[in-house]
Amino acid sequence: MTETTSTTASEDGGDWLSASVTRNPGEHATVIDSEQAAKDPETAETVAKIKALRQSIDNVDTAIVSLLAERFKYTSQVGVLKARAGFAPADYKREDYQIERLHRIAVAAGLDPDIAEMYREFVVTEAKKRHQRIAEAGGDPGVLDVFA
Repeated sequence: MTETTSTTASEDGGDWLSASVTRNPGEHATVIDSEQAAKDPETAETVAKIKALRQSIDNVDTAIVSLLAERFKYTSQVGVLKARAGFAPADYKREDYQIERLHRIAVAAGLDPDIAEMYREFVVTEAKKRHQRIAEAGGDPGVLDVFA
């Protein structure tokens, strides 16, 4: 069960709130309001560093989502070609290659390979679903255009 108390979040959606929020039993939340931070220079410095790091995180998230959109544009084109050629949505040889390739990239980048595998599983599963929808629509990629 989720337990919540009333709160007013800071403008940047950070940890420093005027009241606490517990979303999951056993979860701990930090509560630092702006008045508290102003009274303690060390806390204020920590809050400023967190804020700057979160801006960088937000920038990376923007890039990731934009790159995912670009990736799915390409996989949609693959789906069209597969549908027109009568190929199945799944390509296990390609999937095996991607497992090995992304594992190598993750290790080289200092990322836990399990995270790379979760990413690969997500994009491959989604690409196959999208390829199936394209095939069922007779090779029409417009079936994926949810914004039209």
